[in-house]
Amino acid sequence: MAKAGKGFLVKGYYFITDSGLSRAGNISDVRQAEAYGVSVVQYRNKNAETIQMYEEALRLREICRRAAFLINDRIDIALAVKADGVHLGQSDMPYAAARRILGPEKIIGITVHNLSEALEAEAAGADYLGVSPIYQTATKPDAGKPAGIALMEGIRARVKIPLVGIGGINLANAPDVIQAGADGVCAISAVVAKENVGEEIRRFQELFAAAEDTG
Repeated sequence: MAKAGKGFLVKGYYFITDSGLSRAGNISDVRQAEAYGVSVVQYRNKNAETIQMYEEALRLREICRRAAFLINDRIDIALAVKADGVHLGQSDMPYAAARRILGPEKIIGITVHNLSEALEAEAAGADYLGVSPIYQTATKPDAGKPAGIALMEGIRARVKIPLVGIGGINLANAPDVIQAGADGVCAISAVVAKENVGEEIRRFQELFAAAEDTG
């Protein structure tokens, strides 16, 4: 199980489930993500009933032995399945309240859309930030206007905690996001909508290895 709480590290491909786009289903996808060494699996399912989320999250929790297993938005589900933490958006429960409920050892990531939000989240105590949206994305319709890699560069210059680039990322543009300072990238449709999820994850992981070799 990945280390929770302070000192948490994000590196490489950051996996988020999407049952609407997935060819093989969340269970199969997460097995592939775990097998290919992702550091984080985030379970996101906006359309399921609570009981469905709970049951699926339980199964995914068992699969994630090395990757940190996080729940999107739902602190109740995270507690119920003993997840490693949660990922919160700007309209979700405030960080301070979530931390009081979850305790000091759980991971809490926060989505940010500008430098001000990033500085506030880091000061509050967030373990990592999802910087979004970098590029235009159809996966999350309410993501907002894409900011390009300048957003990542600006936040990286001022923030010390890990950063994950999210939004419209694919194999072609991911190197630019990594170069701009991302510790991890998420590319949902570029992975789960493909026939071989594990192979696509491997390709993203290789981009980080290549960046280290040239860095």
